[in-house]
Amino acid sequence: MSDAKPKAVVLLSGGLDSTTTLAIAKSQGFECFALSFDYGQKQKSELVTAANVAKIFNATEHRIMKISLSDIGGSALTDDNIDVPDFKESDEIPITYVPARNTIFLSYALAWSEVLDCQHIFIGVNALDYSGYPDCRQEYIDAFSVMANLATKQGVEGQKINIQTPLINLSKAQIIQQGVALGVDYANTTTCYQANENGEACGVCDACEYRKIGFFEAKIKDPTRYQA
Repeated sequence: MSDAKPKAVVLLSGGLDSTTTLAIAKSQGFECFALSFDYGQKQKSELVTAANVAKIFNATEHRIMKISLSDIGGSALTDDNIDVPDFKESDEIPITYVPARNTIFLSYALAWSEVLDCQHIFIGVNALDYSGYPDCRQEYIDAFSVMANLATKQGVEGQKINIQTPLINLSKAQIIQQGVALGVDYANTTTCYQANENGEACGVCDACEYRKIGFFEAKIKDPTRYQA
C-alpha cells in the first residue's frame, strides 16, 4: 500500500482567505501545489506575498501563471481607467468584480490537476463576508464541479475531481480563528485591492474593510500593515 499523500492544487493569491485555505489543505494531509496568477492586476505585491506563503507552508511547487485579464478590463482591479472605490455597503455587484475570474482560474487549476494526476482543487471562496461576487457562491461551485467531471479525461475515466471550498460558509472572524489555530501568521498576507509595492494596505477598500471586521469580531489583533 502506498504511503503517498493525496495531491491538491490550491489557488493562492497571498490573501487572508487563500492562505487559510492552503493551511487547511496542509492540515488535512494533502501534498499541496500552489497556483497563483499574474493576470494584469494593478496590485502586484500579492504575488510576492503568495510566493512567501507557499514557502512558509512548504508547498511542493508554486507556479505563477501569466495571463492578461487587463486586456479585457471592466474591473477596477485590472483597468487603469477605473478607480478602486472606498468601501460602501450595497446590494450591487461592485466594480472590483473581475469578469469570469474564478472560472478562468479554476480552469487553469483543472488543467494542472490533470497533469499532476490530482483529484482535489482548493479555492478560498466565501459566500458570507464578501463583496457579492457571483463566482463565490455554492451554486457556482456545484455547476463548475459538474462541468469539470464532464470535460476532463480524469472525470470521464472515473477519477472524480473535487472542488474543495472549506471557507464558503464561514464568517471572516471564523476564517481568522481557524487560520490562527493552524499557525497562520496573517502579517504575512496581503488582502488589499490597492496595496502598494511594499504590500501595505490602503485601509479603505472592500477587502480591507472585511478584513478589519474579521479581526475585530475574532477579537484578534489586526497585524495588517497600512499605508501611512
